[in-house]
Amino acid sequence: MADSVQKTPRLAIVVPCYNEEEVLPVTKDTLTNLVSDLIKKKKVSDDSFVAFVDDGSRDITWKLIEQFSKENALIKGVKLSRNFGHQGALLAGLNTFTNSADCVVSIDADLQDDVKVIEDMVDKYNEGFDIVYGVRNQRKTDTFFKRTTALGFYKLMKWLGVEIIYNHADYRLTSSRVLQQLNNYNEVNLFLRGIFPLIGYPSTQVYYDRLERFAGESKYPLKKMLAFAFDGISSFSVKPLRMVSIIGFLVFFVSVIMAIYSLISYFYLGTVPGWTSITLPIYFISGIQILCIGIIGEYLGKVYKEVKARPRFVIETVLQ
Repeated sequence: MADSVQKTPRLAIVVPCYNEEEVLPVTKDTLTNLVSDLIKKKKVSDDSFVAFVDDGSRDITWKLIEQFSKENALIKGVKLSRNFGHQGALLAGLNTFTNSADCVVSIDADLQDDVKVIEDMVDKYNEGFDIVYGVRNQRKTDTFFKRTTALGFYKLMKWLGVEIIYNHADYRLTSSRVLQQLNNYNEVNLFLRGIFPLIGYPSTQVYYDRLERFAGESKYPLKKMLAFAFDGISSFSVKPLRMVSIIGFLVFFVSVIMAIYSLISYFYLGTVPGWTSITLPIYFISGIQILCIGIIGEYLGKVYKEVKARPRFVIETVLQ
């Protein structure tokens, strides 16, 4: 929990970036103006800052970050050696500045998450909360497909027993002691929005309306969203594996019943088995087997990655 003795906290805002040259100038102005305003209000200390993390961008994102850092003392930068993905870039920024700030806010570079509630997050931190989750009021800006699949994902995660904040992505404030505990979570398969609730320090929520993206394009197409969703499921729940066992038992049970029915039909009803009664069970059982093997394979792949324990990110340059 934040210190009982009231003090002005040092705030860091960590922004993962991947090919964000179109939005970065506006993002820089918006966030630095926000930090300057909070400093003037004496809500954060005058050594607070904004840190941009370049996740192996192929455009001029890093050159812009270097330029911004030279022009503005509020801006710091981290350059990864290659693209490690959003979660890896975010973790790199959080780890880099764990000991450089009292509290850290993570936010995406497109600023679809309303920056105005950062002040509310800081207020909640000063009230004694270690984690403040940014939660969306509604999903009017999403397409019907994205809105439906996102809500379905949260419900599925809850059903699988994963502790997750409904309608929360990676927009949150965390205290330095939360980030210190985060360093003890060494899994390679990152799903940060599932890890933070496990830490267990005092937490609360602030609510906001998500805005339209003002430039550039989304870095999360359908393929990446599906991969991210399954990473979250397989990293925090073993229920799919248990479901494989249940499905196997049910198929076995049905097979026993079908075997008994076939024997009775053969000896007492005089029926001749037809093509349908042979092929349909084959297709059905084969499909179940392939599905189960696929689920087991996904988990085996997770174990393979964890056992290798390769670095989750590699930092090339840090601008302080």
